[in-house]
Amino acid sequence: MPRIRTVAAVLSVLAATGSTTAATARAELYGAPAPPPELTAATLDARYQATDREIDRALATARRAHDKTKLRVLATFLSNGRRFLSFDARGDGQAVEVLGDLRHADRVAVVVPGADNSLADYDSPKFVGGGSRALYRQLRADAPSAHVAVIAWLGYDSPSTRSTAVLTTGRAESGARALRELLTDVHRVNDHTRFALLCHSYGSVVCAKAAPLLAPLPVDDIALFGSPGTTARHAADLGTSAHVWAGRAKGDWMRYVPNVRVAGLGFGPDPVSSGFGALPFDAGTGPHSGYLAPGSRALRNLSLIALGRPEEVTHA
Repeated sequence: MPRIRTVAAVLSVLAATGSTTAATARAELYGAPAPPPELTAATLDARYQATDREIDRALATARRAHDKTKLRVLATFLSNGRRFLSFDARGDGQAVEVLGDLRHADRVAVVVPGADNSLADYDSPKFVGGGSRALYRQLRADAPSAHVAVIAWLGYDSPSTRSTAVLTTGRAESGARALRELLTDVHRVNDHTRFALLCHSYGSVVCAKAAPLLAPLPVDDIALFGSPGTTARHAADLGTSAHVWAGRAKGDWMRYVPNVRVAGLGFGPDPVSSGFGALPFDAGTGPHSGYLAPGSRALRNLSLIALGRPEEVTHA
């Protein structure tokens, strides 16, 4: 009991420290996006076009407001034939990008990011957009003739590591519902594709909360990496028929985070522990933000998981 009380006190202090905010929040400059066309195979191109219009509208607002960060980011979103299923410029922003041919893909990997993801850093190699492009290149290298697609899913309100939200499941629960909606929509576009969820850090909490909601959908694999825990005691408790994988890089600071859940704070057992029961994969030696780094062992194994080639995955 003393140890539990000590851990609870530490988590409470972290939560209180992280909850400090600016006294005056900046008024929201960006409007809510218009309702997009329902996503089907027939409307997929119209959905891409509607999202482009939303990005262009936000870019015009950024010019008027001299918002240098969003000016830089949104200009790149409208270049090089990039395709987005949804976009919202409000707050830290959300964006869901497609790499590859969604209509004809046999395998779709959905990258579910963790804390501190925003539009400002979206294309950085350390964050969801840059990491998803590295994954797509790796998939093409590992299976040149395969029909694959990657979805970079910044489709929920990613918590800040400086906020109380990163210690609780609130953002994960709302994110889980949004993730189910995405997979339902994509399945309507392409009903023969198989899904793999690649879930980093706090994103593993999102995937854990989503897992039982996805039971009717063809999700073959859920990979948890750099995870703080999932709130489940065992992989079997996630309520999914998918293969559940877990890996942690040797240089990941997450190994120092207490794997407890006290008074609604923390996420419980470590997914890489033998008692959790996940399939282990070798995540290499990189840092917490390096799992999708080009050339890394973690990226290669995540690619093989996404391709449905478990026999080639190397184990820790």
